[in-house]
This record gives sequence, C-alpha cells and structure tokens, in this order.
Amino acid sequence: MLTPPFLQNGDTIAIATSARKITAEELQPAIDLFNSWGLNVHLPEGLFAAENQFGGSDKQRAGILQELLDDAGIKAIIFARGGYGTVRIIDEIDFTNFQKSPKWLIGYSDITVLHSHIQENYGIETLHATMPVNFKNGNEDSLKSMEMLRSVLFGSNPEYVINAHSLNRKGIAKGSIIGGNLSILFSLLGSKSDCQTSGKILFIEDIDEYLYHIDRMMVSLKRAGKFDNLAALVVGGFTDMKDNEIPFGRTAEEIIIDAVKEYDYPVVFNIPAGHQSKNFPLILGRDVILTSGEPSSLSFNHPLPQKGFKALKRILKPAAFIIGGFIVLYVLYSLLLGKIR
Repeated sequence: MLTPPFLQNGDTIAIATSARKITAEELQPAIDLFNSWGLNVHLPEGLFAAENQFGGSDKQRAGILQELLDDAGIKAIIFARGGYGTVRIIDEIDFTNFQKSPKWLIGYSDITVLHSHIQENYGIETLHATMPVNFKNGNEDSLKSMEMLRSVLFGSNPEYVINAHSLNRKGIAKGSIIGGNLSILFSLLGSKSDCQTSGKILFIEDIDEYLYHIDRMMVSLKRAGKFDNLAALVVGGFTDMKDNEIPFGRTAEEIIIDAVKEYDYPVVFNIPAGHQSKNFPLILGRDVILTSGEPSSLSFNHPLPQKGFKALKRILKPAAFIIGGFIVLYVLYSLLLGKIR
C-alpha cells in the first residue's frame, strides 16, 4: 500500500461532502481547529449545497470531490460527515490523478465506500477517523480523537491499548487492516468496491441498526467468504442498537462472535473507533500487529515513505545494473581463462 505524504505546517486541507448536507455553522469549529494546527482550510464552491438530505445533487458532489482530488495544492480531504450518498457517486470519480499523487482521505461511516474502493482498486492508504460534524463535541474522548487525528496526519505512528472484553479470542495477528462500517461493507458485496479480506485484519463498526439486521449482515458476509481466511477480526463501537418487540436474544457482540465461532483467528472487541466519542484514527491499508490479551494492543507499522521509496528505487536500479555488469564480466573472464567448463 502507498502512504500519502504527511502534512506539514502551511499545507491546505479541504472539506468535502460526499453524502449528507452540512452548514457553515456546523463546520466552523473544525475550521478553527485546523487553523490552530497550522493548516489552511479550503472550502470548495458548492460545499453548502442541499438537495433533500444530500449535500447537493450527485453531479455536484461528484464534481466537488473530483476537483479536490485533482488539485495538487490540496494535501488532504476530510469529509464533513457521513449519512448516505457516497455510493451514488463513486463510479463517477476518476482516480487517475489521485493514484499518481495520493493525498489523505479522512472520514468514517458512509466514507467506508471510499476506503474500500480505493484500497481494493488503487492500493492507497486512507484514514478512518473523526469528521468535522463531530468537532463541536468538547468531551474528553472527542478532544483526544481530534488530537490523535492531528498527530497521525503529521506523521506519528499510532499504538493503541484496548480494554479487555469477555468475548475476545486471544492470539497474535499481523496483516493489513481494512474495513469500516458494517452496513456499508454489506452494501458493497459483489461490486468493484467490495474488499478482499483474505489474510487481512477486518475492522467493523455500526450504529442505529436492529439486532436482527446485524445478524443478517454477518451471515451474508460469512456466506460470501469474507470471514474464511481472516488474519483477525477487530470490532469497534456498535452504538445505539435497536431491538424488536420480540427480542432477538443476543447483543451485537454476541451475534458477531457467533458468526466466526468455527474460526481460530484472534477477535478483539472494544477497538476505540466508530460512531462514538472515542473515535481514534485507523490507517486503513496499513500493516499492523494485533495482540489479543488482557489488555489487547494494536500497533501500526511505519512504512517507508513514498518519496523515500522512490529515492531508494532510483539508487538501487543503477546499482543493480552495475553489479549485474560485474557478474557478466567475471563470467566472461572466467570462460576465457578456462575456469568455467
């Protein structure tokens, strides 16, 4: 996976809406915070458009996102909020320039469409993290989530200690972390945005769902083979779950562990990410080390930066030619002297 360049003081971050509409008043706390981080904030024309619940028409939202992806002066794009709508525009986006010059795309919930589509098709890391609509919440967990977002965007490598959970399955796993909102992952099954999970550490979270529907989605992912060859399963917040008049009889966590009961890979609950105040950044597409225990831990590997990798390739390529040339000359010389028969 390619890692987009980390931010520096004076860089420009843009705010986009790919789903639900947003107002200027809702964005002001985020603008103030980004400015305090030493960043310039770009608000694209049409950002505050509205069409029913959407942030403008599909054409408007796709056009704004395309403009921001293609603008070399924009170093990161954070999505104002989730809701619903990203899947309606994903096939209209041309990622050619983004693939050549990656930048951080930040968000969660409905933004899972972008996370999954980009990792599956372009091999570029994205950031599952809190969004501007949440920045007005000043509780301790929200403030910590915002500070950790700043830290990761400017180059830090997160390590999380996770509270124990009675349903955790112990073990150690290594692999690339992918995933996001369970409902969105379920909706992407069979599409070109569907994620391949074999050998991966799958992260899931959700909000405001009926328990029977959590079961339906888990069974559907299982039938599609998404759980067969996981390295591990990590579970974030399952917030504000709903039940029918006749109870389903299991919690969301119990439904999840039941769906993967025949597998032996680690399962960790209480990951501090999702629709909750404690929504710490997850670098999706990044290799991690997961240790399930009491407590558990999640450590993100620090890959060679893209610029450094390109520089290394420039050095190694001619070096390989030189070494290869010496080997050829040595073989010819040995043949001439009769050392090789």
